[in-house]
Amino acid sequence: MLIHDLTFDNERQAVQQAAEDDRYQSVRVSVLGRYMLADRREFPCQIIDMSPGGARVIAPVSGDPGEKIIIYLDHLGRVEGTITGLIDGGFEMTLVSSPRRRDKLAAQLTWLANKDLLNLPEDRRHERVVPDIRHSSILLEDGRRYNCKITDISLSGAAVELDVRPALGTPVTLGRMRARVVRHFQDGIAVEFASVQEMLTVVQQNLSMN
Repeated sequence: MLIHDLTFDNERQAVQQAAEDDRYQSVRVSVLGRYMLADRREFPCQIIDMSPGGARVIAPVSGDPGEKIIIYLDHLGRVEGTITGLIDGGFEMTLVSSPRRRDKLAAQLTWLANKDLLNLPEDRRHERVVPDIRHSSILLEDGRRYNCKITDISLSGAAVELDVRPALGTPVTLGRMRARVVRHFQDGIAVEFASVQEMLTVVQQNLSMN
C-alpha cells in the first residue's frame, strides 16, 4: 500500500509540474556550459532551445535516454534533469526544479532571448583555463602561418602570445578552430571562435581519436 501511495504521489507531482511548465514558452537561446553524465564524465555543451521545464542540448557525447544529468550554464548556473531523447548532435532533457527556481529561469531566459533585440551587452563569463599543451599555430587567410603560445582558452575564445598583430576582425585559424581577432594586447592577441558548434566538433574528433 505504501509503494502504491508513493507511486501515486510521484505521478501527481509529475502532472503538477507538467501543468506548471505549460505556462512557460520554450525560447531559442545560445548558452554555453559544461555537463556531467551519470558516470561523472564532463564535456562542453551549448543550449539551443530551453524552457524552465526542458532543453535541447548540442553535445559531443549524448548519454542515454533516462540518464540523469547535471549542467553548469553561463548566466543560468546549475540545472539538472533527465535525458528524454537524442537529436542530431546532442540530446533533449527535462529539467527538475522547484517552482521558485522555474520562475527565476523564466526571467533569465526572457532576458537572454531578448538581449540581441534590445542591443544589451554580451557579459561574457565563460571559464578560462590554461591548456596542458600551450604551443600551437595561427594561420592567416593568405596562407601565412605563425607559431604561437596559448595563454588561456575558453568555450568562446582564447588569448594567444604572438609576434604579429593582425588587424581587429581578421579571420584566423588557431590550430583547427576558425576564429577572428577581437583584441590586441602587449604580447599578442585575443581571438573569438567562429562558433561553439565547430569547437564541439573538434572536441568530438579529439575524443574519437583517443
